[in-house]
Amino acid sequence: MSGPMSLEPGGAEQDTLALRLADTRPPRRRPGWARGALDDATLAIRLPRHGPDEAAVSELAAELADRVGPAVHPYEVAALLEAEGLSASQIKERYGHPTLFSLAAALYDRVPRTFPQPAPAPDPWRPDTVRCLLRGVLFALPGLAYLLTAPLWNAAGHTRALIVAGLVSWAWGQALGHRAHLRMATGRREAGRTLLAGAPVGAVLATTAAALTTGGGPVTLVAAQSAYLAAAGVLLVLARERLLLAALTPLIAGAAALPWWDPGTLTRAGLPLLALLATLVVTALVLRTTLAAEPVTGAARPRPLRSLPYGLFGLAAGAMVLLEGRQEPYAVIVLTVSMGPAEWLLYRYRGLSVAALRATATPAAFLLRSAAVLALCLTAYLLPLLPAALLTGAEPAALLPLAATLWTALLLQAFGVAWPSAVVSLTAAACATGAPLLGLAGATTALAVSCGAASLCLAGCALWLLGRPAPHA
Repeated sequence: MSGPMSLEPGGAEQDTLALRLADTRPPRRRPGWARGALDDATLAIRLPRHGPDEAAVSELAAELADRVGPAVHPYEVAALLEAEGLSASQIKERYGHPTLFSLAAALYDRVPRTFPQPAPAPDPWRPDTVRCLLRGVLFALPGLAYLLTAPLWNAAGHTRALIVAGLVSWAWGQALGHRAHLRMATGRREAGRTLLAGAPVGAVLATTAAALTTGGGPVTLVAAQSAYLAAAGVLLVLARERLLLAALTPLIAGAAALPWWDPGTLTRAGLPLLALLATLVVTALVLRTTLAAEPVTGAARPRPLRSLPYGLFGLAAGAMVLLEGRQEPYAVIVLTVSMGPAEWLLYRYRGLSVAALRATATPAAFLLRSAAVLALCLTAYLLPLLPAALLTGAEPAALLPLAATLWTALLLQAFGVAWPSAVVSLTAAACATGAPLLGLAGATTALAVSCGAASLCLAGCALWLLGRPAPHA
């Protein structure tokens, strides 16, 4: 090669080096030859790219903007590019960047930061509305047995024995239900064994306590009541509400026919007995199925004292409800049926608390939202009880504080805070019982004041213990 060498950038083609070779022969013209075009004596060499191709990088940034925007570091963008399958040679040739991390940093700088809100998660505490309402009805349906058998027993002489047996059954059932739920965490078979061992013991203890405190009393009637409460408690713990409802069908049918038909002595006694036998048979079948589950080996047994405060709360709650029932019998029905909505609201409290935890960023903000959730759920529970109390002739000043005490105590127990609810409820029951005996106040006033103070203490305790994020995380 001889002669002069010409370097021509070629305008926009900055990456092309043209070498024109010297030749003594005149250049050959080709069709379409134009001024500035290279002839056959020109050698074109494409040089390596210097610097990034901004247009290509911008196009890539626009394509990946929805995934680059949420990144908090260029390394996340680098991982995204690797997932897209970009090789080192493609990054150099197509985008003009020397390394993967250089291109990732360029994309990270070009795309504005965006942090979209995550999709709303499903409520982990969504309640089963039908099941909660059914449980409230099932708590009240056994009262139909007393309506059917009223002419067959002496209300004045037998009520005391039934009350004593009912209190013992209520306390024992609360403790046994808690222990069975603890065992349910280990396995269904272990919970069934707990119920199989504990339910008969509770029925025997309730019958014995009633017989001892009343000098014998109507042992047959008390034993039937205790056996039903024990069996029904097993079915409720194992979530067999519909089977319990089916077993109570004879009782429901007989009570529904009372306004138009006098069933007679045999039918009045036979229908409750048939319902009791059906409940016992269903309970036996359910326990048999539960005990057929696979056992869990090596599981630790919970300590019995863990269930003690639940039993004490059951005793206190039963005592306060009976004190209200002595003044206004229909108030007991209202409270019993309201236990279904109360359970539903306990689930809603937990769901709303989880939502508040996701929506707040500071402990103070969560505390405020937690107080609002507590007030909302408590108001939703008490508000329907006001017209119910007026319709049944009950005194709202006593019924509403009692209901508030029961619900807030159950709320604390749902989070495993059992001793405060038990101690406060026992204190309220003792004050409501002792004040009239000492002549300090009337029965209604004593119950209203005691339950009002108890509900305030329990609400403050709930706000103090549950107004922190930790119990809901």
